[in-house]
Amino acid sequence: MADQLTKEAANNKNIDESYTKIPKSAILNDLKENSIKQWQNEWENTTNGATTKFFFPKVEDRLKIRINITPKFTIITTGHGNMKSYS
Repeated sequence: MADQLTKEAANNKNIDESYTKIPKSAILNDLKENSIKQWQNEWENTTNGATTKFFFPKVEDRLKIRINITPKFTIITTGHGNMKSYS
């Protein structure tokens, strides 16, 4: 019975295709792009992180950089810590 139904379905031109092969890499790439766009939108619309935004205005550009994050780096890029600033 299964073979007969399979043969009928294969020969029937009126059946819409219900599955298209999409590479896993294409789906992962789309998810990554959409996530970065959403992250960038939230990054631009938040009122927090003004100092960090000065150093990293674009999320995508920041993700391309390999950074060894240390306490001093965090203090500088966030503006938090025991640093004297001069106006």
